[in-house]
Amino acid sequence: MPTKAAAQKTGYAAPPRPAKGEFKNTRVALVATRWNVEVVQALLAGARRCLAAWGVADKHVEEFLVPGAFELPLAVSRLMKTGRYDAVVTLGAVIRGDTPHFDFVAGECARGLREASQKQGVPLGFGVLTVNTAQQATERAGAGPANKGYEAVAAALEMVRLVRALDD
Repeated sequence: MPTKAAAQKTGYAAPPRPAKGEFKNTRVALVATRWNVEVVQALLAGARRCLAAWGVADKHVEEFLVPGAFELPLAVSRLMKTGRYDAVVTLGAVIRGDTPHFDFVAGECARGLREASQKQGVPLGFGVLTVNTAQQATERAGAGPANKGYEAVAAALEMVRLVRALDD
């Protein structure tokens, strides 16, 4: 369901609202990191709000925790291989520090997740914040409609819709 904030983004065309019951049997895995716990918990809250708004049944949602963003690709790849999920959504926050560590973790996380999704053919919601400051992470994980956890789920469900249409 498009949010007011999404509609205000320059150049962004919000997806059509879900049809009644469209996603009620959709199975989703939420995979979150253990770093930056407060931010990740706020992203999870946003993700759960989107799942409810789009009509995904609670019984079809499973949550998993991994140590950090670098570990996300392996977990996601294994979850996708099971065939149990129509979509996987990743949630985390990598905050730039004083060393190049950020560049390696953020880049390898994104690359690994893209590769897993392409190889397995399972829609992926990328809700891993890559920000310069803790303040930026907090802003993107707020309770409002621009929560990136919400947006990651919406993107994954929109891709589920597209994959289903292409498979018909």
